[in-house]
Amino acid sequence: MSDEEGDSEPAVTLGEATPVEGAPLARVTSRLTWPKEASEIDRLEGESVIRTPDGPRELSSVIAEVEGTYFERRQEFETHVHDVIGTGAVPLADE
Repeated sequence: MSDEEGDSEPAVTLGEATPVEGAPLARVTSRLTWPKEASEIDRLEGESVIRTPDGPRELSSVIAEVEGTYFERRQEFETHVHDVIGTGAVPLADE
């Protein structure tokens, strides 16, 4: 198949875009290199707004509630964050 044929239509039809406030936690943490101290995460990404089941929150406020000050891996940090913010559906943004 040539490139011209593949670009004619999308493989999946997407619905209407529904806005959600904040960025996914994984997107924010993927910008960092690991291991990392909590204070350094706060300095670098603390102003980022992340999506939570209770609505958008600034990462800095979540870090203040996280137990632990040093994280070997991104997954370890994300687990601690999810312990604070919970998991579940993220509310849609007000239009």
